[in-house]
Amino acid sequence: MHPRASSLLMGDEDHFTELTALADGTLGARRRRRLEAELERSPELAEALAKQRRAVDALRSVEARAPAGLRARVEAERRERGARRPGVARGGPAAWLRRPAFAGGLAAAAAFALLLAFLLPGGAGGPSVVEAAELATLPAEASAPRSDPAEPALLDARAAGLPYPNWVEEFGWRASGRRVDEIDGRRAVTVFYEKEGRRIGYTIVSGEALDWPEDARRAPREGVDLRRLSSGDRTVVTWLRDGHTCVLSGEGTEADTLLDLAAWKGQGAVSF
Repeated sequence: MHPRASSLLMGDEDHFTELTALADGTLGARRRRRLEAELERSPELAEALAKQRRAVDALRSVEARAPAGLRARVEAERRERGARRPGVARGGPAAWLRRPAFAGGLAAAAAFALLLAFLLPGGAGGPSVVEAAELATLPAEASAPRSDPAEPALLDARAAGLPYPNWVEEFGWRASGRRVDEIDGRRAVTVFYEKEGRRIGYTIVSGEALDWPEDARRAPREGVDLRRLSSGDRTVVTWLRDGHTCVLSGEGTEADTLLDLAAWKGQGAVSF
């Protein structure tokens, strides 16, 4: 067996990274030429590359159809990792595989497991409050909505027929952007607010109400039945407006602040 192929099969992470980068087209030109020369001399290495390419194809399918929460976690991890090793370009679905847990030639098995978990009926477990909260970790894709000229307590943005509150005068939180996603076939609209370098996201999910998370605690305020929980480093508050699930979340923002914002009625302008 070629020594390079042997190191890959035994789980050398650096070599595995190069192979997965070659499979998804993100390996730098110099390293690509060197690795391709080794592939010509090693049937074992060529077979390993073929497996990686099959895994990349499977993961591209997963990435296209995965739940919004999974996409959010992947995007967050990509941002946290920042610059790649020299010679390996950013992005690409094989980046999911460049983690120690997937090293050692297990990419195809990992891809198959992801397909089972997220593509088979019921595998994703349906949309969840946590998935909706994770949308707030993604970047805005549209400009911020403006104040509603007819009602200053509201923004000129709606989701599921519900207007978003305008918190800038009362609380100092200014709308900074928005995005639209889909969770298990449901439209989910997120409006972002910023204050003093902090950012929070307010998501409204269309359709019937989502189940309360098991670890959510009741935190009623101003007559509104709110629930609070944690998701990683984020504090999450969820409640219902006209039967639709609303989710407010942020990192580095106190729970009491989120609860006050969620329960604010704008002198009757914000309906529940």
